Amino acid sequence: MKLFSILVASSCLAAKAFGVTPVASRSKGLSTPALVNKSPLRQKSVGDISPLFRDPTVTRGGAIPGLQAYSDALDKKPITMKALTSLVGWFLGDLLAQLFIAGGPVDYKRLATLSFFGFIYHGPSGHYFYNWLDKQIPGTDAVPVFTKVAIDQLFWCPIFMSVFFTYLGLVNGDSLATIGNKIKNDLLTACQGSWKVWPAVHLINFKFVSNKWRIPYINAVQIAFNMFLSLLGSKKSA
Repeated sequence: MKLFSILVASSCLAAKAFGVTPVASRSKGLSTPALVNKSPLRQKSVGDISPLFRDPTVTRGGAIPGLQAYSDALDKKPITMKALTSLVGWFLGDLLAQLFIAGGPVDYKRLATLSFFGFIYHGPSGHYFYNWLDKQIPGTDAVPVFTKVAIDQLFWCPIFMSVFFTYLGLVNGDSLATIGNKIKNDLLTACQGSWKVWPAVHLINFKFVSNKWRIPYINAVQIAFNMFLSLLGSKKSA
């Protein structure tokens, strides 16, 4: 339940970060008190007073330093940037799982293994999959959104989880039989964990988030879900 709450909160914050642009107030008929006009703080632009208040044409969202540079990098090198974004997401997810759920100490080999999976597979595969999905099923109405969610969870999720367990098995030097048993024993558990969380997350994703920002949005939410996957992935197969 706590993990679900974290995921919901992460989803809302991520959607806000990637989709909200500040709107100037347009109040009418209200005069500004003379005292306010004479305030020395009013003689300067808010951009000079605090770096959080920025030109929204320079910094997306108006209050996140560096986001415009990141946005430009997504346009110029989308696969590389999404791979790096997933690396960070998986790194943080496993680090938090080891510190706050498993109780430490940090297994640096496991941390590097999962971070590299984010870089080498999660980011690039997500780039191609969501590009293909958006091309095949355009639109943000109810039918295309729910169709995308169904395809993502019923088809892409089992494939992704199978690759995840296969990757971990190969890195650990497991035999193909051991990897097969791991997938047989834990694939349904992993998918069930996904089905409890990601349909709601992807409803927001496919409805409100543009294709360019899907992987950053997913990673912002997935830091919490990766805690679950890292623990499940590190469980020994029977």
